[in-house]
Amino acid sequence: MSQSENLQTKLSELKAQALLKMSEAASSPALYNIKVEFLGKNGLLTEIMKEMGKLSKEEKPLFGKLVNEVKTALESKYDETELVLKKSELDLKMAAEELDLTLPGYPSGRGSEHPVGKVIHNIAQIMGRLGYSLRQGPLIEKDYYNFEALNIPADHPARDMQDTFFIDKTHVLRTHTSPIQIHSLESETPPLKIIGVGSVFRCDSDISHLPQFHQIEGMYVDRKVSMSDLKGTIGFFVREFFGPGLKTRFRPSFFPFTEPSAEIDCTCPICKGKGQSNNIGCSLCKSSGWIEIGGCGLINPKVFAHANVEYPKWQGFAFGFGIERMAIIKYGIEDIRLFPENDVRFLRQFES
Repeated sequence: MSQSENLQTKLSELKAQALLKMSEAASSPALYNIKVEFLGKNGLLTEIMKEMGKLSKEEKPLFGKLVNEVKTALESKYDETELVLKKSELDLKMAAEELDLTLPGYPSGRGSEHPVGKVIHNIAQIMGRLGYSLRQGPLIEKDYYNFEALNIPADHPARDMQDTFFIDKTHVLRTHTSPIQIHSLESETPPLKIIGVGSVFRCDSDISHLPQFHQIEGMYVDRKVSMSDLKGTIGFFVREFFGPGLKTRFRPSFFPFTEPSAEIDCTCPICKGKGQSNNIGCSLCKSSGWIEIGGCGLINPKVFAHANVEYPKWQGFAFGFGIERMAIIKYGIEDIRLFPENDVRFLRQFES
């Protein structure tokens, strides 16, 4: 028998032996071991291929073709048998395991409505009872709406009071919600009772300031509107929001878009204006009995002129509050930086 015939015989016997072993494999690990035995890097097929060097140049291509055919047949048999074995093993595993659907699930921790959202909803509900409806505006505002239309021209010193994020020469991230007033005056016909709410942005960040925070803005425009209307509205809101019995006071101030203007104070919700809480100085109002909550005033005639609203035929007032500040006062939150963190432990305190 020639060397070529001898190798072909070995190859044929190896194929038959491998196919038989694969057919008799009892598990997928056993099948894999058989594959390694015959087709592995140091397997029996590799040993036969090493003997190809003894063949002539004419015999090598024919024997190489036979080797590839055997290898392909064995790999195909392996894939086919593995599929059958793994399906059988999965069926046995599923039959042996039992899923008890009556067992309770693991409880997952969850937060609650964010205090900023709670305050916004609360204020909207209170003002809604007075006939105010909600408005929103763009976060990126034209310089005109954020400043000029509110009587803050380019050289006005009030611009220095607000550290502004500029997008380009004519657009900014709005520094307050007051531009919503201008949009409403331009697009709607008086009389108007609106509240505008949303995020505002300023270059400021410390224990009492955030670069992004929230404001709520109120505006009432009608034929006859006075400071007494404004004071009555604010007094009603404070009692509804913080609780009955609280007083309000106005302190003269300056805002370019209102004239006259005032800062709004209310008696401290914690110490009820006494300046003390549990016989010690009140930390919220610093023992003054009063706490500042926002700003307000009668709408400046120049603002009406920018919005093409006839004055004094139409008159109005406006007021604004910082939402985070209102939440701090209402819930006794000590650090404004807790608001954007969304820590579940913090939010869980505000569950209804």
